[in-house]
Order: sequence, then C-alpha cells, then structure tokens
Amino acid sequence: MAAKTHKGTTERASMAKNTANYGNDSIRQLKDEERVRLRPAVIFGSDGLDGCAHAAFEILSNAVDEARQGYGKLITLTAFRDGSIQVEDNGRGCPLDWNPSEKRFNWELVFCELYAGGKYSNNEGGDYDFSLGTNGLGSCATQYASEYMDVTVWRDGNKYSLHFKKGKVVGAKKKALEIEPSDENRTGTTIKWRPDLEVFTSISIPHDWYRETMRRQAVVNANVTFRLRIEGDDGEFIEEDFCYPKGIEDYVLEKVGADYLTEPFFIEAERRGRDREDLPDYNVKITACLCFSRTFQMQEYYHNSSWLENGGAPPTDRILLAARPRKLPAARLPARSTPTSSNRASTTKTRAALSGRTSRTAWCW
Repeated sequence: MAAKTHKGTTERASMAKNTANYGNDSIRQLKDEERVRLRPAVIFGSDGLDGCAHAAFEILSNAVDEARQGYGKLITLTAFRDGSIQVEDNGRGCPLDWNPSEKRFNWELVFCELYAGGKYSNNEGGDYDFSLGTNGLGSCATQYASEYMDVTVWRDGNKYSLHFKKGKVVGAKKKALEIEPSDENRTGTTIKWRPDLEVFTSISIPHDWYRETMRRQAVVNANVTFRLRIEGDDGEFIEEDFCYPKGIEDYVLEKVGADYLTEPFFIEAERRGRDREDLPDYNVKITACLCFSRTFQMQEYYHNSSWLENGGAPPTDRILLAARPRKLPAARLPARSTPTSSNRASTTKTRAALSGRTSRTAWCW
C-alpha cells in the first residue's frame, strides 16, 4: 500500500510540475490554415472519412448552386484512384481577380479566408436566389485541408489558374493568379484536390458514397445531369450519369414503377417567409408530388438539397403528416383498388440554406 501511495504522490507532483508554468504566454491563436488543419472536425464534423466526404460535398455544392441558378446543366465529379477528387461545372465561373471593395484578390477571399463568399445577400437581390451554402466556409476549409488543390476558372474570355499546397498558395501572392486569354467558348470552374492524410485519418471515400450523393442531388435538382467518373486500377474511367428531367416527379415514378394507382400529382410554389415576426423575410420555394401505390411505400426527407438519413421535418410538416390518415376510405380510391395496410404516406423533402429555402415533397400511398 505504501508503494502505491508513493507512486501516486510522484505522479501528482509530476503533473503539477508540468502545469506550473501556465500563464499569459500559454494562450495561442490558430491562424490561417492551422484553423482547419489542426481542428478539421470543427468545420467538417469529423477528422475521419465522414469529414473527408463532407469536404467533397462542399465543393460539389458550389457547382450545384450555379446550376440551380440556371447556369449550366452538367456537373462532373471525378474520383481518382489516388484519392484525388475533381469537380467541374459550366456555370459562370468563380470570380478570382482583384476585388476593389475588399481591396484584396477574390481568390484570397474564397480559398484562404473563412467566412468570405458571395451568398450573404440572397434575400436582398444578390447573385443567388437559393443556395446550399451561405456561410463562406466550404471552399476555403477544403483548400486548407488538402494536400494540394488546383483551381481553373473560365470567365470574361480568360482562363484563370491557381495552385495550393498544404493550405498555402504556390508562388508570390501578387503573381499567384495566372491569367491567360482563352479562345474556348466556355465558362465554369474546375477544382481538383487531394484530401490530406495529415488532416484526415482516411481519404478513401467509398465509390457508393459518390454514386448515392450524385443520384440524390439529381433527384432534387431537376434536369441537371450529374456525371460521375471513377478511375479504376487499370487507369480506365467508368462513367455514370444521373438525371431526373422532372426532378421528384420522375423520382416518384421510378420508385412506384408502372403499377401505381394514380399518376403523380405535382405542385410548386414560391413565397416569402420568416421564422419570427421581428426577423427578415427569406425566399421559400416548395415543390410537392404525390401519388397512390398498393405495392410500394417510403418516407424520405431532404434539407438544403441534402438527404436526411435519419428523417426529420419542420414542425408544421410534422403536424400535417400526423393529421393525414394512413388508410383512406374506399370511396377516395379508384374503383379497381381496395385500401390495404400498405397504402401509407411517403415523403421526400428538400430545403435550402437559411437565406433562401427550398422544400420538395413527394407522397406515395
């Protein structure tokens, strides 16, 4: 017993010695890329594979925002066998040149500054009516968490190029942005990067995650083609396209098949709304599709263009769903059918960011 007591006393003394110098100079601030590279979970929710996938979705979201605004109908994501990822769109092209208002290059703001972006004024007539992201974090945080990142933008008749390595721009700041005239009749942004294993514990994002993410984005972004390219061990690429020309209406038909009781009924509306009387209005877009089926049932929720795997809906939607009967009277159904226990509600929902929200709903009974 005496020996154990002595050992414990020694350990306590050692701890006291190690912390005795805690003082004013013990406080430090993480700066620039350190803010993400040392604490990635704060931004991405995890320093593991989930966080790495979250970073990929951040870059994909910017391409989706362009397509939702009506700029470009094709988004291509390429997954390379070394773990690198590339997202390409044909939107307006991310502005990278000098910003006279901020007196800095836009590439610095977008890729090297947290909380900087072009989506803060969506509700005041900004450049986006609706957007997945409004916080100005995704591109910068992903760049900071990358082993390397190459950015290429086509706009204003020029081709702009940037290169980053481990969170820092390659080259002198004033000469980092390469600009050359382009005879290509195109606009858009291409970003290629490799998540850094010094930041994430794993960067091997499963191919099924890419497929499911691209497919679900196609569901809630009507008539936009999401092209997935996966590089095999032999260096060859396998391509898959995901596109629902009528969005959730096509999705409902895909799920219920040909043996439905009623054709899908589609509703769409845009309004202005607010969360509280003293808060400003924001844009609201609601899309709904419903039909009856005796062979299939499902319930899915989407928020901000993202599938909520564990469900969830705004309180008003929960009230409406709770009040809706699971089994309808025979008189409400076509004559050839008989209500069964499988005639239940199915819901698909989508909402955008706080400054401009979209909601898409599909019901199948």
